[in-house]
Amino acid sequence: MAKQIIKTAQAPAPIGPYNQAVKSGDMLFISGQVAIDPSTSELVLTNINEETNQVMKNLSEILKEAGMQFSNVVKTTIFLSDMQLFAEVNEVYGKYFDTDFPARETVAVKGLPKNVNVEISMIAMV
Repeated sequence: MAKQIIKTAQAPAPIGPYNQAVKSGDMLFISGQVAIDPSTSELVLTNINEETNQVMKNLSEILKEAGMQFSNVVKTTIFLSDMQLFAEVNEVYGKYFDTDFPARETVAVKGLPKNVNVEISMIAMV
């Protein structure tokens, strides 16, 4: 099965040796996204709500480039710098989905790229 690299200028360029997303068959695997504004390449760290919104916007643009939307997402992983941020991140995250939520886990980790507070990856299906 051939794989297709998905990339868009509407989401941040990778900061390492990986792609924004890879599509294989009916499945799309989106790399973890952080709150980088693709128009400025600057981090959006004003507060956790704005940071999470930027992450979700980046994910939305990658989904869009692949011809998908949040309703196609079947699995997400949320990485947090501190589990104390869970409620606020969860509130913002939930607004991007209708009632059909994907499977998910949320974990607190010791550190995230560029010292951000939240990183989210997704798996979606056509």
